[in-house]
This record gives sequence, C-alpha cells and structure tokens, in this order.
Amino acid sequence: MRLGVLDVGSNTVHLLVVDAHRGAHPTPMSSEKTVLRLAEQLNSDGEVTKAGADQLVRAVAAAKSSAKKLGCEDLMAFATSAVREASNSPDVLERVRKETGVDLEVLSGEDEARFTFLAVRRWYGWSAGRLLCLDIGGGSLEIGMGVDEEPELAFSVPLGAGRLTRSRFRKDPPGRTAVRETTEWLADQLSPVARKIKRAGEPDRVVATSKTFRTLARLTGAAPSSAGPRARRVLTDAGLRQLIAFISRMSANDLAELEGVSPSRAHQLVAGALVAEATMRALSLTQLEICPWALREGVILRRLDHTNGTDRSDTGRTGQHGARWS
Repeated sequence: MRLGVLDVGSNTVHLLVVDAHRGAHPTPMSSEKTVLRLAEQLNSDGEVTKAGADQLVRAVAAAKSSAKKLGCEDLMAFATSAVREASNSPDVLERVRKETGVDLEVLSGEDEARFTFLAVRRWYGWSAGRLLCLDIGGGSLEIGMGVDEEPELAFSVPLGAGRLTRSRFRKDPPGRTAVRETTEWLADQLSPVARKIKRAGEPDRVVATSKTFRTLARLTGAAPSSAGPRARRVLTDAGLRQLIAFISRMSANDLAELEGVSPSRAHQLVAGALVAEATMRALSLTQLEICPWALREGVILRRLDHTNGTDRSDTGRTGQHGARWS
C-alpha cells in the first residue's frame, strides 16, 4: 500500500510518501518540503499569527493534493512542538481541518520520543541491545531508551535548536559570551535528565537521528547523503567540539554555503551543535551513530503494525490521522 505522512514541524511541513505493507521495509517514493518556520510565526501571546496560519493552510492543502496525485491510500498528518505549544492551537487545527479536510494529530513530546525510538529499533534490530536514542528538533530534544520496541524512558525537553536560537542568541554570529553562557545553561538544564537516564542503566548502542545530527555528522566528515542511507555515519565528541569552535564564528549566510547545510536551518546550526555537545557531555558519550530513520518512519511503522492491509480503524496512539479525499 502507498502511505503518506505529513509532518508539521517547527521549521518545515514535510510530506513523505512510501510504499509498504506490514512486515516490509517502507520504500520512500517521494519527499516534499515547504519551509514554513512556524515556530517563528508566534506573536507575543504565543499565538500563531494569521499570516502563519494562512501559510500553514496553504502548505497542508498543497501536501494533501500531492499525496492524492501520488496515489496515497492514506495520509497520516501530525504536528509537533510549534503547534503543540501555540496558545491558539485548537483554533488553528480547526481551521486547517475545515479548509483542507486534513485532521492534524498533535503529538506529545513523549509520543515523538516513542515513535522515533520505534523507527531506530526497527532500523538496527534486536542485536542493538539496549538503545539510547537522541533527536534534536526545532523546538525540543527527544530522548528514548530501552531494550524493546516500546522504550522504558521516553521524554522531551524544550531544548530545540530553533527555540535556543530565538531565546539565547541576539547576534549573528552569536559571540563567545553567548556561546559560553548557553553551554553553561544547557549543562544545568540537562543535569536532571542525565541522572534519570544513567539510573536506567548503560546503553549498548547510542543513536542520534534528525536533520540537526545528520548535518553535524556531515560537517565532521561523515559520508554525504549520496552514499545512501546504509552508509555508517558517526558523530564524535572531539569532532563536534572542533566544529563548534569553527561554526560559532560564522554568520548564518556563511554557514548556508557549507556542504550539507540547509539554508533554511543554517541560522540555528550553532544552537543545535551546542545542544548536541551538551547532551553528549551530560551523558558521558564519546560517539553517536546516525540513523536515517526518525519520527516520520516511526509513525508509518506504527500504522502498519495496526493494519492488515485494509483495516484503518486503529492507528495506535497516534489517533485518527488522515484527510478526506475530495
């Protein structure tokens, strides 16, 4: 069956189309992104502005149209921290539903961690043992850990790359003082998180996923995307420290010129690197493996787990995703 998953994140609206059935490897057929930066379109009251909501409606409508043209039998649509935290989230969701026919499911931070963990577990398999999974998004850092497909620990902390850029950096580049103060602040924020994870036991494998970690790995020498998803990619603490010393002195425009850096995310690269480095330090990690599967694949896999190929009545804890094909 052909499935579409629509991810409304802090930075982009991303449609991923795959061919898959239960027990099979989801095969990507199409991927489309619209840069929206929804998290940056909140007013002083924490509401998505009218202009932001207008753009969101147009992006969702365009994605629905693309999914229909591509032959998707089902469109699973969800939103993460930007919509979740907006004070007018119910109104925005209702407007999207009325004007596009798409019901956006707002995932909790815990669910983001759970579905991402599922994707990573399926990618590496049972031989990976106890997995620790890290994911830096625009608004939050998700962490999952466990030996099964359902993590023992799954939680989210508000340490996303975009959030930190907006709240802590006033200049571009941010400057040494801002970098030092942010590093110290992150250590304080991550200390209780680290204690909780360490009490759960040592992981057998530590994995990172998301665009931020993939970009950092690429900038420290990992294989480019052209090498394919199965190329082994790692991010080391030493490489990351050297990278931060380099990129923290560069403007967003200059960062956007680096190979592997998306122009739409260049402005938050330094913050993302600082979150990654602080997390590795707090957890005493020297190396992370980069997994190509993340939240969207986890949502697809959970959907497949709860269908026999025809029954769409149960999509797991993600609820009733979807769109009315009209």
